[in-house]
Amino acid sequence: MDGSLLVAAGSAAIAIAALLWAMRVTEGARGGVEAWKKRARELEDTVAWADAVFGAHPGVVLIWEDTLADSETDWGKPRIYGSPLALASLLRFSGAAIAAEPAIRILQGLSGFDARGATGVMTRLAPALQRLRREGAPFSLTISTPDGIYVEVDGRTAGARAVVWILDASVRGVEEGGAGGRIDGATEVIARDPAAFLEMWNEAPFMAWRVDGGLKLQWANPNYLSALEAKSLSQAIDRNLQLDQGATELARKAIETGEPVEDTRSAVVGGQLRTLRLRVSPVAGGAAGLAIDVTESEAASEQMTRQQRAHDETLNHLAEGIAVFDQSKRLVFHNRAFEQMWTLDPAFLQDRPSHAAWLDYLKEKRKLPAHANYAEWRARELALYQEHEDLPEDFWVLPDSRMLRVARQPHPGGGMLLIFSDITNEVSLKSSYDALLQTQKAALDKLHEAVVVFGLDGRLKLHNAAFGAMWKLEAGAVENEMPFDKVIAACEHLFHDRATWAQVRARITDPSPEARTEFRGEMRRSDESVLKFLTRPLPDGATLVAFQDITADRRVEDALRERAEAFEEADKLKGQFVENVSYQLRNPLQAIYGNAELLQHKVFGPLNDRQVEQVGSIIEAAGSLSKLIDNILDVAMVEAGNVQLDIAPMNIYETITESVQMAASKARDTEVPIKVKCDPKIGDIDADPKRITQVIVNLLSNALRHTERGDTITVSAERLDGVVRLTVADTGKGMAFEQQARAFDSFESGDRRGAGLGLALVRSFVEMHGGWVALSSEPGRGVTVTCHLPVHAPFAGPPPIPPTRQAA
Repeated sequence: MDGSLLVAAGSAAIAIAALLWAMRVTEGARGGVEAWKKRARELEDTVAWADAVFGAHPGVVLIWEDTLADSETDWGKPRIYGSPLALASLLRFSGAAIAAEPAIRILQGLSGFDARGATGVMTRLAPALQRLRREGAPFSLTISTPDGIYVEVDGRTAGARAVVWILDASVRGVEEGGAGGRIDGATEVIARDPAAFLEMWNEAPFMAWRVDGGLKLQWANPNYLSALEAKSLSQAIDRNLQLDQGATELARKAIETGEPVEDTRSAVVGGQLRTLRLRVSPVAGGAAGLAIDVTESEAASEQMTRQQRAHDETLNHLAEGIAVFDQSKRLVFHNRAFEQMWTLDPAFLQDRPSHAAWLDYLKEKRKLPAHANYAEWRARELALYQEHEDLPEDFWVLPDSRMLRVARQPHPGGGMLLIFSDITNEVSLKSSYDALLQTQKAALDKLHEAVVVFGLDGRLKLHNAAFGAMWKLEAGAVENEMPFDKVIAACEHLFHDRATWAQVRARITDPSPEARTEFRGEMRRSDESVLKFLTRPLPDGATLVAFQDITADRRVEDALRERAEAFEEADKLKGQFVENVSYQLRNPLQAIYGNAELLQHKVFGPLNDRQVEQVGSIIEAAGSLSKLIDNILDVAMVEAGNVQLDIAPMNIYETITESVQMAASKARDTEVPIKVKCDPKIGDIDADPKRITQVIVNLLSNALRHTERGDTITVSAERLDGVVRLTVADTGKGMAFEQQARAFDSFESGDRRGAGLGLALVRSFVEMHGGWVALSSEPGRGVTVTCHLPVHAPFAGPPPIPPTRQAA
C-alpha cells in the first residue's frame, strides 16, 4: 500500500491544526487567556470529530482548491481524505502500472468505465468532473465495472472548493442491507471488519496472494512471502514474485473463464520440494490464489494405496474365500481361494458381476444349496445390504456334500464383505468328538469324585452325576454349554468365596502358559464339609476340575493337630514352669550356701564337732541343689533352642583328665575308684570343651549314684573312622530293662536319688555336636554309656534323631 495515503488522509487534520494555532495567537493578542483556552478546546474537539468522520466514512473524499480544468484529462491536484481500507478498496480499479498519486490513479481508473446519472443517461466521469470544477454543476453517478462492481461518485461545491465523494457501492450495500453491487461472503466479512479480515488472511496457515488483471502481484500473506524467501511485501511486489509458472497460468485461466481453477503440483517451498494444492479464483480486478501444502496427505494417500495392495495380497493367501461387493452390489474384489472354492470362470469374474448375477451363475452350475423357493431366498440375500449391524452367519450344505460357513459384515468402503470357510472336516471331527465325549461321560459317571470339564470359552462341556450329588443340585440345574458363572451360581449356596472361584476360572479361560498349569486347593463349605479340588489342563484346550470330599480325613487331622498343639503347649508350660521355679530357687539357695560358709569359717564364733558336721552337710546339699538347678536351666535352654556351641579344637585326653578330677572328691567319699583308659596322643576334635566336660561329669555322677564300695568306673576313648567313641562304664547294680528306654528322658531316673536330668543333658549336648549316645546294661552287671562324637562337628544344633538311639 502506498505511503502517500497516510499523508493525504491526515492533511485535513494538519489544516485544522494550523487554524487552531492561528486562533491561539489571535486570542493571546487580545489578552483573553481564558477565552483562548476555551476556544482551543473547542477547536481540538472539532479536529477529533473531523478525524473520526473521515475514518468512519466507507469511501474517500477528494477536494480541489482550484476549480479550473483545462481539459477532461486535467485532473488537477486534489487532496484525498478517508480511511486506508477505503483507499485500498478503490485502488483496485486502477492499473498497477500507472505511476501517479492515489487520487489521480483512482480517477483515471474509474474514467474508463460507463457511468449512469440520476436520470439514467449514460455518461463518463471525466466530463462531469470538468463541469463541476468549471461551473460548479453537481452530479451523482453510478459506475459499473465489467466484474459487476458498482461505484457511486457524488460531486458538490463547498465555497470555492470542489468536493467529490467516491464510494465502493458493494461495501455500502452490505453495510446497509442493499443490493448496490455483487455481494459474496468474503465481501460481507470485509465490509463488517476489514482489519480483522486482513489479519485473518495474514495468520492463515497456508499461502494466499492476489494478482491484478495483468497478472502482477498486488498482495501476499506472510506464508507466501516466507515460501518465496521475500524479505517484505514491497520487495515481492516490486520483483513480481510468483509461486511458479503453473500458478501464473492458473491465474490467467481463472481470469479468462471467470471460474475457479484447481491443480496439484510440486514446487520448491522454503528450500524443499513440496506438493501443493492450488486454487485460483477470479476477483474484481484480477485473481486470488490459495496454496495448501498436501505433501503429508499425498504421502498418506500413497501409503494407503500400498497398504490396500498389501491387504489384497494378504487376503489372497488365506484359505477362506473372500468376496467384496460394493454399494451397487457388484463384485469389486475376490481372492484366489474364492475363485478356487466355487471353480468360477476367470472371464466371468473379470466382468465384475453383480451379487444377483453371481448367485444365478452358481444356481445354474448346481453349486448352491437346495431351496424350495430360490427367488425368495435370493431376495433375502440381497436385502441384507440394507442392514448395517448384526449380519447373520449361515451354513450352506452344498450338493457336493461340502459344508461352508458364510460370514457377512459391512465393508468400510460400502457394500458387503462375504467370508466362506470350508468346515466339512471340522463338522466331521466334531461328530467324532461328541461321540468320544459320550463315552467319557459314561465312564465318569461311575466315579465317586465329582468331575466337570470346561472349554477354553468358559462353558461347561461335560459333568458326571457325582458333581450334582456332591453340590446338592437338582436335576437339570446344570447342563452343557452353560457359562462358568452360571455353574458357580448354582454352587454358591454351599461355597461363596468368589476369590477361590476366580482362581479356578483363571485356569479355565486364560490361555497363557502361566495359567495353563495344575492348581490345587480346598473348599470349606457352609455345611462344614471340606472338599479338595484339582484343575488340570487337557490337550484339547479344555480344563478338568475334580472335587473330592475329604471331610472325614480333615476331622481326623484336626483332632491329631489339636492334640499335638495341646502337647506342645503343655511342654511349653512345663519349660516355663521349670525355668521360673529354677530362678526362684536360686536366690534362697545362695543365701543358705553363703550363711553356711560363714558358719564353716567360724565368722560368728567357734562351732563344736556336731555343728561343724551339720554345716558341712548343709554346704554339700546346697552344692547338689545348685548343680540340679543348673541342669534344669540347661535342659530348659536346650529344649527352647537357646543353647549355642562354642566350637573349637579340643584335646580329648586333657578334657577326660580334667573331668575325672572334678568328680574325684565324690569318688573318694564313696570309695569307688575312677580309671582312665585313653591314649594321651589321641589328638583333638572340633567340639565345645565346656559341654563335653559337662557330658563326662554327668556320666560319672550317674555312675557314682549306681555304684558302691568295691565297684569301679572306667572312662575310655578311642578314635575310629572320623568318630571318637567316649565311653563311661561302671560295675554297679545296672538298670532294669524297662528303665533303659526312658533313661535319657528329662526327669527320669533309675532311683529316687536324682532328678534324671544328667543323662538328658548328655544326649542333648552330644546330638548338638552331630553325634549320638548308646546305653547298654543288665541288672547287677553295671551300665555302659557310649558317646559317638564326630571329629569335625557338621553343625551347631540338634540333628534328627539317629536310628542308633533305638538300640539304647
